[in-house]
Amino acid sequence: MITPQHYTSLASAICSLFGEGTKIESTSRISGGDINEAYGLTLTDGKCIFMKSNTKENLSFFTAEAIGLTAIAQTKVIGTPQILAVGTDDDRGGYSFLLLEFISGKSRSRNYWEDFARQLADMHRASTDGLVSNGRYGFNSDNYIGMRRQVNTGCDSWISFFRDCRLDPQFQDASRYFDRWDRKKIVRFLDHIDEILVEPEYPSLLHGDLWSGNVIAGNDGGAWLIDPAVYVGHAEADIAMTELFGGFSPAFYDAYKDAAPLQPGYERRRDVYNLYHLLNHLNMFGRTYLPEVKRIVGR
Repeated sequence: MITPQHYTSLASAICSLFGEGTKIESTSRISGGDINEAYGLTLTDGKCIFMKSNTKENLSFFTAEAIGLTAIAQTKVIGTPQILAVGTDDDRGGYSFLLLEFISGKSRSRNYWEDFARQLADMHRASTDGLVSNGRYGFNSDNYIGMRRQVNTGCDSWISFFRDCRLDPQFQDASRYFDRWDRKKIVRFLDHIDEILVEPEYPSLLHGDLWSGNVIAGNDGGAWLIDPAVYVGHAEADIAMTELFGGFSPAFYDAYKDAAPLQPGYERRRDVYNLYHLLNHLNMFGRTYLPEVKRIVGR
């Protein structure tokens, strides 16, 4: 997997990318993110680029994001913003940054959802050769789901990977929310998860955090993927995530299932996949998500 070049200042990154003498002419704050600060940078040559910023200590957020976007782009089937640079800067007390192609907010293409579904199905069918060390499922490096580290240790079994690298670490971190009886249910649930989940027909590169906020109309009017938490897994884990927070257009699901039919029993497995994201939200934002977590485990 290609690791992006690291720049030691924002100014040097811009000069390297756009030519000596190019500087930032104006900066505008962009809202929408919970973890990073975001800006539109207008340069002296008239170009506009997008910048995410965080503390210097959180540079790994941006390195992981760039690696994830690169993995998706290398499938050559679905849009992502071009990665321009990753780096740190000592100005203003120090910060890390990620520079990306600026997405201008073009209106959606005519068959936006149907085309996106078919492109996502193609991404899920793309080769995963070279993406996982020591196994079929996982990824070559750990990354992040939101602000929390996502463990991607390679495994030959999808079911074992999802239990050991997805659910178990989240349950451990959320242990303070559960009493003795809850813990017994959780142990039983994890011990019998192979009675619910199934091995996929083929390994798939997943976006990993596929809710509506991470799919936007790109500069060609088609659906582009942003803010990935990539790994290789079962394609239906991505589809399940799309249904967790409001869902996508019905046209998306019809087109996806036509292009890549889901294995029987998906509806039963959907909650188990989304349990991972609910636990992650529980660990990030608190007990608002606890009743739903307990409901799924209990059922």
